[in-house]
Amino acid sequence: MAVVKSVVSLLVVLVVVATVQTQTAKAQSATCSSDLTNLNTCAPFVVPGAANPSPACCSALQAVQPDCLCNTLRIASQLPSRCNVQPFNCATAQPTLA
Repeated sequence: MAVVKSVVSLLVVLVVVATVQTQTAKAQSATCSSDLTNLNTCAPFVVPGAANPSPACCSALQAVQPDCLCNTLRIASQLPSRCNVQPFNCATAQPTLA
């Protein structure tokens, strides 16, 4: 009987931990999405020949967590293969500087 109670207690703890982790991941995802949306203010500054970023853009960029931005860039780099488009080779692209 004690073994059954221990197993049940362990299962309850695991369910609680899994629930908390899921809620935390959803909250982080929502925050990441919101932070990335705020980066729209940087759109005029990420095209060739653009001026220096505005203070609003820099503030928006500073607010984004590194994991959020890095994971987003990693996912974006996979889009060509997922869309059956020839992969981009940024190493050979020449940037146009203002």
